[in-house]
Amino acid sequence: MIKVLIVDDSMVFSELLKKKLSEYSGIKIVGTASDPYQARDKILELEPDIMTLDIEMPRMDGVKFLKRLLPQYPLPVIMISSREDRAEEAVKAGAASFRVKPDASDPAKVNGFIRDVASDISKICTRNSSSFHADLPRSGAAAEKPAKPTEYNQNGIEIVALGASTGGTDALEKVILGLPDDCPPIIITQHMPPVFTKMYAERLNRSSSLAVFEASDGMRLKKGMCVIAAGGFHMELHKDSKGYYISSKEGEKVSGHCPSVDVMFTSVAKCAGKAAAAAILTGMGADGAKGLLLIRQAGGYTVGQNKETCVVYGMPMEAYKLGAVCDEAPLEEISSLLKKKMNYPERS
Repeated sequence: MIKVLIVDDSMVFSELLKKKLSEYSGIKIVGTASDPYQARDKILELEPDIMTLDIEMPRMDGVKFLKRLLPQYPLPVIMISSREDRAEEAVKAGAASFRVKPDASDPAKVNGFIRDVASDISKICTRNSSSFHADLPRSGAAAEKPAKPTEYNQNGIEIVALGASTGGTDALEKVILGLPDDCPPIIITQHMPPVFTKMYAERLNRSSSLAVFEASDGMRLKKGMCVIAAGGFHMELHKDSKGYYISSKEGEKVSGHCPSVDVMFTSVAKCAGKAAAAAILTGMGADGAKGLLLIRQAGGYTVGQNKETCVVYGMPMEAYKLGAVCDEAPLEEISSLLKKKMNYPERS
């Protein structure tokens, strides 16, 4: 059972969440709290696997509480707010997901919201909560995932690079799940703080057929492998006589972020050029747009997520305006476009 703590100053909304989420198999609501101070005590007492956290609360703002909590207690948090404009702020503070409160007078919107929160809980957590914080193996279980025999001509594509921010955790997962396990190495920069990048890598490793790792300096890249940039570290691509590898180093923010999508994409343009395929997904701001343009100018293939399927049409919009995007497409088509570029056969 996934143990959930609900933190919200509205008793009505808190009870609604408690009642509706309890109807889902595998989810157990272990407690509620009406402010961050109560939440702090309940976390230590109940040891939840995950917490839903309102932003607008008395005594302390939810975002401020999250910033104080995570360095001491790295608990995955689904941030909830009636204000959609605080999504970027919540994700930067370390939220694993962000959901907007529905109109309580609309049953359909309420039910959809509950389904989304329940889906977030199941994706972020595992039923075996004791392994949630376990170290992701650098070799062994993840690396030993069997790869299917190669059935395609890669058309010269040697590296796939993906960048995202707000809404990117779910968007990236959809793209990854659409790629086969004999895919060229994939490198990803998602704006996310330390601790959560490792948790996110573990989540993708469980849900996909690829071997997914958090980046470490000097890591060698292989087919069927996916690497997530570590929070607070810039990830860059390099190549030597043995093949591709990455560096993962601390540094100043670039385009407002560390890790930065621009840093990763720029290194891909220099190192892989026309052998690269890259996608820029949902996110606020412009990080990644200039780097994606360099990849296209170097002869690589680039794709941007379209406005209609973005949580925030910021980064893809800036890339499109710069002329950095070869194709713009709905999220659900991006995997197919990447596979088509690598000449993967379409399967029904």
